[in-house]
Amino acid sequence: MAKRDYYEILGLQKNATAAEIKKAYRKKAIEFHPDKNPDDKEAEAKFKEAAEAYEILSNADKKARYDQFGHQAFDGNGGFGGGGGMNMDDIFSQFGDIFGGGFGGGFSGFGGGGGQRRTKGSNLRVRLKLTLEEIANGVEKKIKVKRKVQASGTTYKTCSTCNGAGQVMRVTNTILGRMQTASTCTACGGAGQIIDKKPADADAQGFKVKEETIPVKIPAGVVDGMQLKVSGKGNEAPGNGVSGDLLVAIEEEDHPTLQREGDNLHYDLYVSVPDAVLGSSKEIDTVTGKVRIKIEAGMQSGKILRLRGKGIPNINGYGKGDLLVHVNVWTPKTLNKTQKEFFETMKDDEHFQPKPENSDKSFFEKVKDMFS
Repeated sequence: MAKRDYYEILGLQKNATAAEIKKAYRKKAIEFHPDKNPDDKEAEAKFKEAAEAYEILSNADKKARYDQFGHQAFDGNGGFGGGGGMNMDDIFSQFGDIFGGGFGGGFSGFGGGGGQRRTKGSNLRVRLKLTLEEIANGVEKKIKVKRKVQASGTTYKTCSTCNGAGQVMRVTNTILGRMQTASTCTACGGAGQIIDKKPADADAQGFKVKEETIPVKIPAGVVDGMQLKVSGKGNEAPGNGVSGDLLVAIEEEDHPTLQREGDNLHYDLYVSVPDAVLGSSKEIDTVTGKVRIKIEAGMQSGKILRLRGKGIPNINGYGKGDLLVHVNVWTPKTLNKTQKEFFETMKDDEHFQPKPENSDKSFFEKVKDMFS
């Protein structure tokens, strides 16, 4: 079943401001909240649908990608960065932003009681260096991380301060009357539970540090600085909380001969004067191995040869870029006597006089073509 337009879900126009997006989501979250619609699967689906729309449209980068490519912007990129994988804990974690810290007095947090919301462990961040070949072909990497996990033997009991609610209710008198507000319980941090027993070698929260090797699938076409999320592989949370995420920041290593520009690659090919005059063939690097290309007789310096589909796959699945080979005729800096005499006799030869044709574009025309 095709997904509905995110703006349609929230009842917005495409030029909606950040404030309008937040306001629209707040309205939908209240309307379809599970506590207001118990055992209503349709309302629950709309609640999740609205949360997914807000997760994309409230992020400037994701919103720009969605505005340009639609839902396809988040398809086929290995499950990273989209909104489709949100669970109820992810959704309720948004409420601190759209309702403020006092929200929660009337809602239980889907399946909980008295305003309790499951706490989430902290995220872990790592940097991952990738070669251009790995980026072009996609790769699975095994990453070693040290994450906090609950120590064996750690037990919890209901927090006596909030009686397991995770929040403390306060009633204040104002000129508008008595107002009830809720704030996160400081004793348990909102978890509704505190440590009952723990091993001697565990920390104050009942955690131990454990080294774990985590496989991470890197989709083809990632770019330097992109951050991928592996859900649930961050630090664990106390009690009945959910684990944080592992955030993997991509770092692209320099290639010895290839330069990347978006999905395209550039290669500088230097040929000798005899090769340019007589023609030749040269072996060059690509991200899938070496290939041999033909240098036509009379090749001009500055010529750009385009090898289609030999670049980087687009991260959103829109085909592959090209490999642009820039031909540079190498002029010798030193000559022996015989070589010098040969070129001196050729100085006035008509075959050595520059005679550019209409097909021999200037440097600026070539640059213009590359970016058009």
